[in-house]
Amino acid sequence: MKLNAILFSSALAVTSLFTVSAHADNTARVAATSALGGVAGAAIGKHMGGNSGAMIGSAVGGAGGAAVAANRRDRTSAAIGGGLGGVGGYAAGKSIGGTSGGYVGAALGAGAGSALGNKISKDKHSSNKRYHKKRHHRR
Repeated sequence: MKLNAILFSSALAVTSLFTVSAHADNTARVAATSALGGVAGAAIGKHMGGNSGAMIGSAVGGAGGAAVAANRRDRTSAAIGGGLGGVGGYAAGKSIGGTSGGYVGAALGAGAGSALGNKISKDKHSSNKRYHKKRHHRR
């Protein structure tokens, strides 16, 4: 119970730091909020439904955190990456280090997955813009 209180208070502190910081890159904000969502979802899901609940909670929390912080165009890719990374990270961390390892794994997995999904979506949009500019330029 003491570990959950520490996790929630640190999540609140880090969230307030990222909302104040206006100079952070969009990918960094997406990764941070997805990681915090993954940890919070895993902790709440663990409390409500055991290990299966923690896996579902880490997926929903990671996807929700990524969707909140991402741009409208990149939201879906970041949410999918955050959800899959959160559940995979929780499962891997749980098998290596128990419940605390599961929380750390959910944070790392959700953050990395959402950052990767956000980056892939941004690259896809930028390559499409270049293609359309060259193809439809009629002057």
